[in-house]
Amino acid sequence: MMYKRAVFILVIIMVFTSIAAQPVSAQTSGPVYIVQAGDTLSFIASRFNVSLNDLLAANPAIDPNFLSEGQQVVIPGLEGVTGILETEVITFGDSLRSLSRRTQVSDAQLIRLNRLVSPTELYVGISLIVPLQEGQTQFTSRTSTGTGESLLELAVKQGSDPWTLSSVNKLNGTWDAVPNDILYSPTGNGGGGTGLPSAFVSASINPLPMIQGGTEVVRVQVKDGYTVSGTLVDRPLRFFPANGEQVALQGVHALLDTGVYPLRLEATLPDGTRQSYEQMVLVASGNYYSENLYVDPATIDPAVTEPETQQVISITNLVNSTKFWNGIFTSPAVYPDEFTSFYGTRRTYKGLNSDLTVEGFHTGLDFAGGEGLQIFAPAPGQVVFAGALTVRGNATIIDHGWGVYSGFWHQSQSYVNAGDFVEQGQVIGLVGGTGRVTGPHLHWEVWVNGVQVNPLDWLDQAYP
Repeated sequence: MMYKRAVFILVIIMVFTSIAAQPVSAQTSGPVYIVQAGDTLSFIASRFNVSLNDLLAANPAIDPNFLSEGQQVVIPGLEGVTGILETEVITFGDSLRSLSRRTQVSDAQLIRLNRLVSPTELYVGISLIVPLQEGQTQFTSRTSTGTGESLLELAVKQGSDPWTLSSVNKLNGTWDAVPNDILYSPTGNGGGGTGLPSAFVSASINPLPMIQGGTEVVRVQVKDGYTVSGTLVDRPLRFFPANGEQVALQGVHALLDTGVYPLRLEATLPDGTRQSYEQMVLVASGNYYSENLYVDPATIDPAVTEPETQQVISITNLVNSTKFWNGIFTSPAVYPDEFTSFYGTRRTYKGLNSDLTVEGFHTGLDFAGGEGLQIFAPAPGQVVFAGALTVRGNATIIDHGWGVYSGFWHQSQSYVNAGDFVEQGQVIGLVGGTGRVTGPHLHWEVWVNGVQVNPLDWLDQAYP
């Protein structure tokens, strides 16, 4: 009896040992996503609509606490999808059809991977997931048939044939080409297709996606005889000629709600003939902080602040067609890398010894440093205002041209007058503590076509 019990216990132990020794089932095959900067496993799981546990099970070698850019993550549950899942940013003029033709990935697969409800969801600036196979051809040479032009005529110009163009572009036949539709050529002889009306040679907006408080550069090239106009969100674009293109700079308001907004371009002939194109553009969060400030209630009273704000707006809304600067702006501060408050910070202003509270945001960049430090012009331009204001204190505004302005608030002294032209690096005043402040500092802000933007961007890159 004891012998049978011992054998039974031994069998039970062997069974459980065998079960414990079995490896955990994990999917090790499937499409692979390349980790991008800022990604987390939770974000990746959400993006592909899989559970975090399933994602971890499919990638047992990955430490979720040490995810690195460029790392490969297998995505489970995507039956029928293979290859590398790359990310592409939709640009102005792109459509689901043109993306499908260029990547040779079906509309259905793009819709499924990106959970698109409608092709109209291809907003400029969004990132789409595109599966790419090893050896898969992607076409970069864009072209299109002109009015009255057949696919055969286009193929002759491309050094190709109509059947190849029809197949590459997923047309129903060689008769199915539509004028001005974006087509891709395998011969590399394209370049004329833009997805825009025929008056437009090219059009772009950068950077993408748009960010609250960012500066956007819109570039347009049109055929001879046309003039260009447009709007971004609710602001009219001001175009200026540069290197054979028409260029407009536009600020994105820091308090603009995230979401999609219209970008509209219009080309007009002298006789009034017009062609226009509109596409929705994504605005993403600037991820700004919040803070409370306790100040003199007289400096946040709307009866005082609103007229002063309108005065500054009336100055910075004027557009000079001359561009005075060239290249990157330089810091206006003695200590260029020491900041006490950043642009875009959401602020709640509270009046000392009062119930007055005002919501707003920090419209510029505050530099550390005590009273009397020098302030330098960050770029050439003409002084359009120099005087005392209630909120901004002793203030100077410089017009850099093309709708770009710099404002310098709270100075103890100003060394310039309205009408003076200043050079980059010229001393224009001294740091002070005038106006609405909690202590002496330099506040510098940049306006682009009537909107305050993040000055740090102008210290990092050259516009346009």
